[in-house]
Amino acid sequence: MENSEKAMTLKIFNSMTKEKEVFKPKEEGKVGMYVCGVTPYDFSHIGHARAYVAFDVLYRYLKYLGYEVKYVRNFTDIDDKIIKRANEAGENPLTLSDRFSNEFLQDMAELQCLPPTYEPRVSDHMDQIKDMITKIIDNKCAYVVEGDVYFSVDNFPDYCCLSRRKLDDNRAGGGGRVTVDPRKKNPADFALWKSAKPGEPSWESPWGPGRPGWHIECSAMGSHYLGPSFDIHGGGMDLIFPHHENEIAQSRAACPESKVNYWMHNGFVNKDNQKMSKSDNNFFTIRDIIAIYHPLALRFFLMRTHYRSDVNYSDRQLDTASDRVFYIYQTLHDCEVALSPFCDVYSKAQVSAEAQKLVEEFHEDFLDSMSDDLHTAIVLDKLENVLKAINGTLRKFKGKQQQQRLFKDLIAYEKEVKEVLGTLGFMSSSTCSEVLEQLKKLALKRAGLTDEQVQEKIEERALARKNKEYEKSDLIRQELYAKGISLMDEPKGTTWRPSEPPE
Repeated sequence: MENSEKAMTLKIFNSMTKEKEVFKPKEEGKVGMYVCGVTPYDFSHIGHARAYVAFDVLYRYLKYLGYEVKYVRNFTDIDDKIIKRANEAGENPLTLSDRFSNEFLQDMAELQCLPPTYEPRVSDHMDQIKDMITKIIDNKCAYVVEGDVYFSVDNFPDYCCLSRRKLDDNRAGGGGRVTVDPRKKNPADFALWKSAKPGEPSWESPWGPGRPGWHIECSAMGSHYLGPSFDIHGGGMDLIFPHHENEIAQSRAACPESKVNYWMHNGFVNKDNQKMSKSDNNFFTIRDIIAIYHPLALRFFLMRTHYRSDVNYSDRQLDTASDRVFYIYQTLHDCEVALSPFCDVYSKAQVSAEAQKLVEEFHEDFLDSMSDDLHTAIVLDKLENVLKAINGTLRKFKGKQQQQRLFKDLIAYEKEVKEVLGTLGFMSSSTCSEVLEQLKKLALKRAGLTDEQVQEKIEERALARKNKEYEKSDLIRQELYAKGISLMDEPKGTTWRPSEPPE
């Protein structure tokens, strides 16, 4: 396993113990990881992006450390919300959920999230779900009432061990997906199997036709792909109770030796300090955002906050993120252009001690920050030092003697930056110049301008300067800057680049 020293000191916050712990996998060199996926009844929102970018970073970093990772992220493709939406649209529920599952996968690809090892769907795992329910009933932790099966929280003493709630909490077992039912032995008991109702899809079972409850699905699929015990289980903080609490109860009731070693939970995305969610109708879909901001800017924005903290959404922060991504890619592009003519010329040149020191310090900072519960924001801040060094070196990269001396420095900087960006999921499959063009097109869209209109303004300003109408030329620059377009006066003429509009 590569990077073994840092792998030994990787620490992650365990929601079960409420402490940062050194990560030790069940099996050396291998990691089993389950992350609760979406209920696909609509386009995914930025809260989903928050969760799956966070766990994509973990997945990538574990792989970087040399672990063989088995990553499972499910689709809850049968659920009350899906059925309701499908009935309203006159569509088959499985057809609707399949459509939005595919839309979700497209969003994940745009955000540079690697595909998990397995992406199971509930509808394909009914046998595993029914088998687990049978075991829970056999172990006296569930009971059947007129075709419904309920989990008996009274028969599972460790209930609420993750959330540390009191059982008499009136939301116990609920979370908006459990109805009050006088047939329950305890109001906190939750459904493992729901008997068939008119207008709903159903499957045959030992208890009659019906469909699974929300929580049992993840227990069954997690166990099927990773075994009864595995390393990491993740999701949003809103899943701690009831979903993950109920998963623990079900899994242990079915298989007493069942255990997840590390529970990990990401923070919310807030707008005006209120949690963004579909139910409150104060959310933006991923599609809404990437229609006007580059997906890499959205990823950068999300990773500028530690995964366990809440993110406060604002257009201003996305403008800042977009500007930083442009700066990263412009620097890499300029470096590639400068190096391309000399790749075979200066192969015997040496990296300077100064450059070597900077690269090693940054690499150490990267490993330390990521191994300390994935502090991506610190890495992105420290990255600025290497990018500044590249730009400073490029300014000196003139004349044969200087080029020969600085060539290997630029190579070392570029290699380190690309390796770290790749590990963080920021290296696009597009070329640097293509990403810069994509960023420029979106900046024009936000500004409500075309490239032709900007060029006309540049020409108008050039004429004003020629006629010594400096007030007019300054006004043109200021008007464009107010819309997020910065003019750059260079020896070969004036060009433009996206920028943060003033507050």
